[in-house]
Amino acid sequence: MQTLLFLILFPILVACLLLFVKRTTLRYAVVALSALVIGGASIYLLMRYAFEGAVYFTAPSEAASLAMVAIEMGLALFIVYMGAKFRNYLAIALAVVQAALVVYLETTFSGNLHAVNNLFIDQFSIIMALIIGLIGSLIAVYAVRYMETYHHHHPEVRDRQTMFFFVTFAFLAAMFGLVFSNNLMWVFFFWEVTTISSFLLIGYSETEEATKNAFRALVMNLLGGVAFVVALIFLASTEATSGGIDLARVLASGDAAVILVPAVLIGFAGITKAALMPFSSWLLGAMVAPTPVSALLHSSTMVKAGVYILVRFSPVFAGTFAGFSIGLVGAVTFVVASAIAISQSNAKLVLAYSTIANLGLIAACAGVGNYMLVWAAILLIVFHAVAKSLLFLGTGAIEHRLGSRDIEDMEGLIVRMPKMAVMMFIGIAGMFLAPFGMLISKWAAIEAFVQVPFGLVFIAILAYGSAVTVFFWAKWMGKLVAVTRQAERVEKGFFEEPWAPLYIITGLVIATVLLFPVISSTLIEPYVLAIYGVTALLAQANVAIMLLMMALLLILPISFLLFRRSAKHLPAYMGGRPATPDLHFAGSLGLTREAQTRNYYLTEYFGEAKLFLPGMVVCTILILASWVLAGVAL
Repeated sequence: MQTLLFLILFPILVACLLLFVKRTTLRYAVVALSALVIGGASIYLLMRYAFEGAVYFTAPSEAASLAMVAIEMGLALFIVYMGAKFRNYLAIALAVVQAALVVYLETTFSGNLHAVNNLFIDQFSIIMALIIGLIGSLIAVYAVRYMETYHHHHPEVRDRQTMFFFVTFAFLAAMFGLVFSNNLMWVFFFWEVTTISSFLLIGYSETEEATKNAFRALVMNLLGGVAFVVALIFLASTEATSGGIDLARVLASGDAAVILVPAVLIGFAGITKAALMPFSSWLLGAMVAPTPVSALLHSSTMVKAGVYILVRFSPVFAGTFAGFSIGLVGAVTFVVASAIAISQSNAKLVLAYSTIANLGLIAACAGVGNYMLVWAAILLIVFHAVAKSLLFLGTGAIEHRLGSRDIEDMEGLIVRMPKMAVMMFIGIAGMFLAPFGMLISKWAAIEAFVQVPFGLVFIAILAYGSAVTVFFWAKWMGKLVAVTRQAERVEKGFFEEPWAPLYIITGLVIATVLLFPVISSTLIEPYVLAIYGVTALLAQANVAIMLLMMALLLILPISFLLFRRSAKHLPAYMGGRPATPDLHFAGSLGLTREAQTRNYYLTEYFGEAKLFLPGMVVCTILILASWVLAGVAL
């Protein structure tokens, strides 16, 4: 238990310390050392509890719970103050409603709000702790140098780095608390801390656009928070949980029909937190924040909290029409967001839509709730975390160096920034190429959907969405590795760039590919077995296929190293027209023209204007249907 409490409390102590650290060099030392400690503690947790199954702890309850309620009321007052300051009355109304519901819950059902064991750890918690402790900490380290450069490029933005790093480490503490809490009241508390943290980080620049988008994120997540409190009131008032509202008791309750209603409400909170449609706009708006914020939200904190809670409640959703509706929300989000990503040339928007799409796929697996789908969902969470953090941080570094985040401007990056191009290539490969786990997970999901009623609907959506995914990732990858002539190299030496976190995350991407059978057999399969009594064993044939694909994937870079000295550099072929080495050629009417290459974006077919609103409408109907179906089952 000491390690769990340490991982929750230590980041808070670091956050408070960073409020008083002004110098960048000292801040870097504090953040780097803290990241090392947090990462080490996360790895120790893996070594200590990986083979022990679910372990429960009776952490101090009464004083901690009172402190949490007091902090919740303080956060509500803060939201009211900020809402009044910026005249966002919807945020005020939701904060007041949520606070009133919490007070009603605490005063009316105080006898049913206890939990025998407030903290716990199992294999799924360990996976989440590793994502938070390793990826989240590395993002914080990267952010120190990034924020210094950010303020150099944006002198108009008020320097509030002390607040930035305070919130960042508080965010990590809240995530640790969320995944280690067995008391659902504690889960809710940490849930709301993540909401406030994202609000503060998105609005960091204090511009009108940033403030607007921060409040959008706040309002949408407060909607989920209200649903979460209503679920807690329902649980506290029912006899099925008269012994307390700890997570394990709720999931093990024999009265599935009664538990389904609060599960769907908490699932709705997960949908808002994971930015599934119709709530995707808050995550898209979060792109105005500095790049480390985007990386943190997408890979190791905010949206991962949403899919974490959905996967936790998968056993309740399994085999129900309400769960089927939640799964369809994820499936529609997956295909619509993937299609919209085709029309985007802004790298951060491509990453944002791809995140929304992959979170939708995870939610589809969690909603249907088959044991193989839960296996696939957890593996998707792992690979998405490492690959997406690398891509976001890499995009931020490229933007600072090239002055643009447009994919078209990244053409020839392999010549101008070769090390960064290789890291971005690995990150993109991790999202859609074999033998990376995203593809393996989709493979497993298709196999699992075959075994469930109406699974063909999901298979069709998954097949089309995956094909679209290949299109937009391949476009970007092609731009990165295109060899352009007379391009100036703008990248410094290996040890001269402040990219140490990127090198480590790149290594983690490769390590997860090499070790994913071990990750599956050690962590994911035992968790699924404990929940469902049966597990998705990774067949030896699949491992052999994965190793074969990995060998084929390595042929390309190895052949490049073997044959680059003997390679011939030929002039560009312009259909027989005379061409210069810098791709100018003699065109018609005696005019000299420059050859240019651009990707297809197909905005008229896949633009936001065409697809976003229909996707929102369909998903809203499906969410309402899940509520109705849960009520009917009751």
